[in-house]
Amino acid sequence: MSLFSRSRPTATEPSWFTAALDQRPDHGDIEVDGCRIHLRAWGAAAQPTVVLVHGGGGHSGWWDHIAPLLSRTHRVIAPDLSGHGDSGTRSTYNLQTWANEVMEVSTAAGASGRPTIVGHSMGGWIAATAAMNRGEQINSMIVIDSPLWDRAPEEARLRNRTHTLYRTKDEILERFTAVPKQQVILPYIRQHIAEESIRKTPKGWSWKFDPEIFGGDLPEPISTDEETLETMMAEMRCRIGYVRCEDGLVPPAMAERIRSIHQLRGPFVELAEAGHHPMLDQPLPLVATLRTLLEFWSIT
Repeated sequence: MSLFSRSRPTATEPSWFTAALDQRPDHGDIEVDGCRIHLRAWGAAAQPTVVLVHGGGGHSGWWDHIAPLLSRTHRVIAPDLSGHGDSGTRSTYNLQTWANEVMEVSTAAGASGRPTIVGHSMGGWIAATAAMNRGEQINSMIVIDSPLWDRAPEEARLRNRTHTLYRTKDEILERFTAVPKQQVILPYIRQHIAEESIRKTPKGWSWKFDPEIFGGDLPEPISTDEETLETMMAEMRCRIGYVRCEDGLVPPAMAERIRSIHQLRGPFVELAEAGHHPMLDQPLPLVATLRTLLEFWSIT
């Protein structure tokens, strides 16, 4: 959902970050399976499409400083999954429903052609689910630090959590914590995402996610989960890229397994010294990696 450092940001924002936030996205809403889905969009609609999918408990604002740096060459779309951000809520949530939302926002935001879907953490599982079921409609897929058998790394912390209402904005911002925890967070990024993650209600300040997103009794990881993902990746009808964060949630042995699953399906890239949330500690290397993969696929 959020970030590790509880201290208020003090560092000066660098010029690239300020310039990125100055490129304000278009905001819109569509309805998917009876639920209102909010989205952000950058770049010209005629350009190739990239859909950025946030992790569990997050929202599209996590990409505010990343998407503008991709928008010169691509139409970049970032949805708030149902139960997250400024989207509506559902009685139940699952990967397939979220995958349907991801596919629908691509066309609804005026994009053309088959999209590249980039999924972080739980968003990587959502991207894989979309590719498994609607791969012919997808150009390519990039997964960022999603473990093989842990579909939602955020689940243990967020499951069955009830929202506490906070009296002041400062109080809730001080409670903004990492899920999972991360040692290095750039303070100016923390400030922006924290501000985008809260809302004021008549009774106080609250977080922008439904406490029930992991409210169900999801099965515990078992050995066959790894084989299931391997089968999914083998059956996907689109190109696949994987970005592992060196200080993230994928240990070396699992990384080698993922690399072997990929074989010639697509690149496997490691981000040096990146935590599980690379948009928070290594944003420019993440942008460079995404740009490289998108350019490589555009000419092959």
